[in-house]
Amino acid sequence: MIRAAIWGASGYSGAELLRFLLRHPLVKVERVFAQTTVGKKVAEIYPIFNGRTELVFEPWEPDGSVTASDPRVEELDVAFLALPSGEAMRVVPHLIPRVKKVIDLSGDFRLKEVSLYEQYYRRKHTAEELLTMAVYGLPELNREEIRKAKIIANPGCYPTGVLLALVPALKSGIVDPEEIVVNSLSGVSGAGRSAAIEMSFVEVNENVRAYKIGFHQHIPEIINTLEAVTGLRVRLTFIPHLVPLNRGIYTTITASLTAEINEEGLREMYRNFYASSPFVRISQRCIPEIKDVLGTNYCDIGFAIDHQAGRLVIISVIDNLGKGAAGQAVQNMNIMFGIPEGEGLIA
Repeated sequence: MIRAAIWGASGYSGAELLRFLLRHPLVKVERVFAQTTVGKKVAEIYPIFNGRTELVFEPWEPDGSVTASDPRVEELDVAFLALPSGEAMRVVPHLIPRVKKVIDLSGDFRLKEVSLYEQYYRRKHTAEELLTMAVYGLPELNREEIRKAKIIANPGCYPTGVLLALVPALKSGIVDPEEIVVNSLSGVSGAGRSAAIEMSFVEVNENVRAYKIGFHQHIPEIINTLEAVTGLRVRLTFIPHLVPLNRGIYTTITASLTAEINEEGLREMYRNFYASSPFVRISQRCIPEIKDVLGTNYCDIGFAIDHQAGRLVIISVIDNLGKGAAGQAVQNMNIMFGIPEGEGLIA
């Protein structure tokens, strides 16, 4: 039995992690940590867990350590950190000597260059010495590295949808790597559970808003990964949007074609590329929809060719709390512990 704990368990991603882990036949969630809900039962904050767990939210110290250097931490096999960026880097150094595996859902360990992290996340990185240990946890690209990893940097939600959609086309050489435009639409839960005026119902309902154009923190993550995987120089415009949905990310990518190919050829190429990836599905219809992946760890991909413009359109859909966060974290855990990749994720 894998003994697990969740830091930041009262947030949306943390609660989704708990949902997946409670139904995982090989995992026991030993502890859940939070800050604003300390002392409350999980089911008190999320009634969906009523009758499923008696876990109570526990605190951790402001410096990132566990209260009183609790010896029970050494009994853990895996620690999941569903914390905001900036908080995870304070906790991980305390966990590394004491826990077998650490899976961080924040952006603190995704970028190897400290200067890029500090530029895009606008804070100083305080655990630089651990960056070389962290493996980027996109299983479809890094499965073998994940198996041997001590620290997993779980990918961002936007990058997951973009990378899974783009990598096969770039690696095959059918699109121009310097002429790519990405539009992604995200549900409100992607911003986390903390209160903010711009995320309130009145501001979000019946509205669509682009934001952080040209300086979103996921831009270097997307570009660096694409360049590392393909060996190509990539120029990409990324435009994120907030839409009035609870969850889900809908990504539309346009890229100039450099070779002749039809839609059936595209489907065959993508099916072959993801033949050993159980959570990437090539849509039976041209245009996938968010409703088909909600509550799951799947990424659905579809295509269209704009023959007049000579451009390829790739569409991907994921649940930002599933494949974009908690589901992918559990998928990474399964790989790290050598158990079936879909355990606890495929109902």
